[in-house]
Order: sequence, then C-alpha cells, then structure tokens
Amino acid sequence: MAEQRNIVIIGSGMAGYSLLREIRKIDAEIDITLICSDSGEFYSKPMLSNALASHKNPDSLVSQTAQAMVESQHFELIPDTTITGIDTESTTIHSESGSWHYRKLVLATGAKPFALPMQGDGAGDILTVNHLDDYRGFFNKLDHSTHIAIIGPGLIGCEFANDLRSIDKQVVVIGPDPWPISNLLPQKAGAFLQQKLQQAGVDFYLQNSVESVDLSDQGYRLQLQSGEPLHADLVMSAVGLRANLELAENTALSTNRGFVTNRFLQTSIDNIHALGDCAEVEGLHLPFILPIMQCARALAKTLTGTPTGVIYPAMPVVIKTPACPLVVASPPSEGTLEWRYTESEDGIKALCYIDNELAGFVLAGQSVSEKQQLTRSLPPLW
Repeated sequence: MAEQRNIVIIGSGMAGYSLLREIRKIDAEIDITLICSDSGEFYSKPMLSNALASHKNPDSLVSQTAQAMVESQHFELIPDTTITGIDTESTTIHSESGSWHYRKLVLATGAKPFALPMQGDGAGDILTVNHLDDYRGFFNKLDHSTHIAIIGPGLIGCEFANDLRSIDKQVVVIGPDPWPISNLLPQKAGAFLQQKLQQAGVDFYLQNSVESVDLSDQGYRLQLQSGEPLHADLVMSAVGLRANLELAENTALSTNRGFVTNRFLQTSIDNIHALGDCAEVEGLHLPFILPIMQCARALAKTLTGTPTGVIYPAMPVVIKTPACPLVVASPPSEGTLEWRYTESEDGIKALCYIDNELAGFVLAGQSVSEKQQLTRSLPPLW
C-alpha cells in the first residue's frame, strides 16, 4: 500500500525548489517529498540563455547537486520518475515505478517548448533548450557549429542570439514578428533592440517564417517563406513555451494558460496547489522569476497552516541582452494605453500611461538606470 505523504511537490525547477526552501524556513520538521523526472540537480534556468558569455559549461551551471539539496533541506527526493496520473479521489499519484498518497499536492511542472510543424528531413534535428539536459546537448554541438539559425525572435531567441555572438558564432534570427520581442516591447523599443543586436552581428529575417529544414552538405538548408534559402550548422527553435498541463488529464483540474488557481495558489481541487510556469494565478500567467518567488513565499505559509494570498507588486523583467540592456514592466492588458518616448543614441525610455497614470515602462540601453525609481511609481498588479 502506498504510504501517506504530507506535502508532495512535483517538479524540481525554480518553482519547486523555491517552495521547498521557503517551507523549510518556517517548519524544519514537516514531511516533504519532491518527485521529479530528472536527477534533481538545482540550477538557475534563466542562466541557460547567457551561460556562454559567462564562460560557464553545463556542469558549472549546477549550483547544488541533488544530494546537497537533500542534505540541506531535509526532504525525500524521488528522481528520474515521470508521473503518469493523479487519482484525486484516493489522493494518489501514480508512476510506472510506484504510487504515493499525498495530503497536500503541489504542481510545479513548469512549461514545455512549443513545437512548430516543420517540413524537411532535417526538421527532427531542430533543438530546443528548456532544461539543463537540453543545454548539454546544445553546448556539445557548438564546437562543430559556426552558423546558428534561431527560429523565434522573442525574449529567449534574442537572449540566445546575443549569447552566441559573445563567442563569435554567426547568428540569424527568423520569425513572423514585425520586431523582436513584439509581445513585450512597443515598436520603437523593439526597433532599438533590433538595431543594437544587428550592430553586434545578429542578422534578422523578420515578417518571415521557415517552411522546411533539410539536410545538406553544409549542415542544414532552411527554406524561408520569402523564397530565400539559408544555410546553418545548427538550428534552434525558440518560438515559445506552453504550461505543462499533462497531469490535468482525467482529473477535474481547471486549466487555461496554466492550472487555474486563486490567490492562495489553490487549484479547482482543494488540496492541490500550483505555482510557477504551469500556473495561472487569478487570471495572470507570469512565467518569470519574481512572480515565482512571491508565490513560493505565500504558498509556504499556506501549506504550513497560515493561509496567505499571494501579493504581486510591480515586478519588472530584466532581459539578458547585453548588446542592448532591457527592463520591461508590462502594463495591464485592459485600458487605453498611451506610450510616451524619450530617445537618444544610447537608450530609449518608453513610459506607458492609462488615464495619465503610469502603468508600465520599457527601458533600453542606458535608460535601464532608471529602473528602481520608475518601479516605485508603479501600482501593484494586485
């Protein structure tokens, strides 16, 4: 018979381990089990896209081994285990290697790369980098790759492009967007970023798409929608992530852009919570580090007996493109937005107003020095 566990966390990423550490700050004795599909090493996932400039190899990105985490945080680690289902009536988690009962369950399953359908006999070789093991495979191929094609001009694509240029790789970035990171940046800020990355040596093929990737004597041949062929030694896809919601199958868990939760990180099932990239909290899906930390602190209190709703202050996102430093505080999606710009050769400041009240900002180049001052002027998200 499966043993009853007190708190079970599924996932060993930033969300899962941050929660575990926050619980241990409150309660040194409560029984915690963490189940993960990997080895359980602790590393900072955001560092994957700027490790080359920092001269870090995959092993040096690991800040604590799985054993060191177990010894410092005193929990049971069940590594290399894929959960196949949750029986919410019997409060049982199932895997191919065993089953576990839980009293409180936390889903910290993260997100998975979104794969575009692609034609060609080289399409199966396209790399995604969303995990340390992915990064190891990517890193090992770089010694034999000079020309890198990145599909997707979003945040991750631009960060990797800048990082690859730091070790003198030739980089092209391809995507249908009118300017880089168009989901976060207004046009003028996006154009400024594109200009700075181009000056650093990145080539862009925007308002375009890759129709096929085929093997060739030169590595890979990419056929663009515009009809232009490109050649690359390595092709990376960075078109975006989607919350990993596989565990919602055959359950009553509500999902949208993530597991739907209230401000107590409680899902549609009372004793199941979610946080991190897999969670949509009160309608907000914020797959960034600061929201994860806010959620981990609040949920740790809730799970140890003090129900605490998460509070989201203004949380600007730092984008790791050294050729053009960027800080983004996205405005709310509702309301009539008015952008006001201050531009120079060295930077751009874009302030977003709703009814003459500051609601968000984008700082690029030298303007990032104003981050703290402007953040203090922003209202909390809630």
